[in-house]
Amino acid sequence: MDPFRGQGGIQMLLTAEQEAQNIVASAKSLKTGRLKQAKDEADREATLYRSHMEAEYQKTISETSGSSGSNAKRLEEETDLKIQNLKKSAARVSSDIVGMLIKHATTVPT
Repeated sequence: MDPFRGQGGIQMLLTAEQEAQNIVASAKSLKTGRLKQAKDEADREATLYRSHMEAEYQKTISETSGSSGSNAKRLEEETDLKIQNLKKSAARVSSDIVGMLIKHATTVPT
């Protein structure tokens, strides 16, 4: 066995090990960079989605509150109209009702 040949083989193994370590370090670096990029993209998408949903929510709130205001106004107008109709009906029949009450109050049953 040649002693120099054994050292050459060890040297080749050390060189191969060093190259493997460089490859692994490079892969780890690329993986870390890609994970950071993916996290940044996810954060951007989450922020966009959140702002979109907030805008939709605010739009729904404004539409709902606006329509409830118009509903309240419409209901108030309908109520006022019904009150006026009841007052007119009461005014028409009030003399008849007063007459019936007086007749029943003054009539003595036999």
